[in-house]
Amino acid sequence: MAQKPSIPKGTRDFSPIEMVRRSYIINTIKEIFKLYGYQQIETPAIENLSTLLGKYGDEGDKLLYKIRSNKSLFSQLGTEKERHIRKVYNFWLPQKSEMALRFDLTVPFARYVVQHRNDITFPFKRYQIQPVWRADRPQKGRYREFFQCDVDVIGSHSLLNEVELIQIINDVFNKLQINNVIKINNRKVLYGIAEYIGETEKFTEITVAIDKLDKIGIEKVKEELSVCGLSKKAIDRLQQILNFKGTNEEKIIFLDKMLENTETGKNGMDEIKAVFGYLNMLSIFSKMEFDLTLARGLDYYTGAIIEVIAKDVRIGSICGGGRYDDLTGVFGLPDVSGVGVSFGADRIYDVMMEKNLFPEETLSTTQVLFINFGKEEEKYCLHQVGKLRAAGINTEIFPEAAKLKKQLNYANNKKIPFVVLVGENEMKENVLTVKDMNSGQQTKMTINELKFRM
Repeated sequence: MAQKPSIPKGTRDFSPIEMVRRSYIINTIKEIFKLYGYQQIETPAIENLSTLLGKYGDEGDKLLYKIRSNKSLFSQLGTEKERHIRKVYNFWLPQKSEMALRFDLTVPFARYVVQHRNDITFPFKRYQIQPVWRADRPQKGRYREFFQCDVDVIGSHSLLNEVELIQIINDVFNKLQINNVIKINNRKVLYGIAEYIGETEKFTEITVAIDKLDKIGIEKVKEELSVCGLSKKAIDRLQQILNFKGTNEEKIIFLDKMLENTETGKNGMDEIKAVFGYLNMLSIFSKMEFDLTLARGLDYYTGAIIEVIAKDVRIGSICGGGRYDDLTGVFGLPDVSGVGVSFGADRIYDVMMEKNLFPEETLSTTQVLFINFGKEEEKYCLHQVGKLRAAGINTEIFPEAAKLKKQLNYANNKKIPFVVLVGENEMKENVLTVKDMNSGQQTKMTINELKFRM
């Protein structure tokens, strides 16, 4: 009995119509990246395990897809007895992981910067659109293989970079017509909060727990923090901060006063105020939310943290990122600050499907289909098809003289908006009969008139 074909959970096949829609998203994002002066790079799907381990925290390290070596136990043994044991028992070494599929695009980017530093002009503005892999539990909006569209600038401490990235976020989601809120926080503010509650030694545990707040709720977060050793007094003070409601201005005033005696926290608040000041000038302020609960539990963030949520769709973040001041340091190039954000193409796709946001033109890759009535018509049509293609119009000719109904069904199934019918009279008059598949209307026109209409 033949094995039933399947794919691993958390992965997907994409049909032609899905690929057209995905390309629409990716091309929209790519064009806006280029508009701001970012250049494209690519890195390998697999990285050395040492490159990835320890960059994402304990939780992230558990989600790495490790690639195991296939070296055998006796591959280096050469005696006749050893070869006999290997042959009879087929006994292999426990496999050792030396590489892993990339978890994100930021750490490979940091590795790339260090490895190619002599060829790079700093500040280096790059974008990268490739798949990443996470050994996660599949659920709505969470996949094991998915595309990220990353944009980063490295080699500059300027807060103008954060502002520019938020402008890019705003432009992308305006273009895609996704109603969204852009959340921002700062790791320095979070550290200042840890200092304020007297628990700086537990800073990592605090940020990891806060990062789960939306998923597990405040009571579970408090339980995790208690298990980690935080005192009840510290947890209560933290809850008071996380529960604070108000406008962005009210939150800034609240935290500014609270953290005025914490050096790191005060620096973080100065950065928050500076970014909001720029965004107010650019009329993006109304889309922003200063979210005191935003932590993003990745260990390499050091400053601004950014996350974008689609309104009216329960799917998690559709874009996120932040500032990392020394990610290149672990690869031998210290004190090179960077900041970037990553657009989740797959979640954006799901949001656009749920809200019916794809334009009609993304439903088809072919704009014109020539109906095939026979060998003489084929010869005439091939010449006309070539003219349309030369003009940049996606055009097909049906490959055989099948029944008209079959050819029209083909056009309907592929959402082709126009079909061209050429018979003996059309060839004599050197015209085309063009059928609008949406209205059903047929019009005679020349090839140049059809080009102009398209």
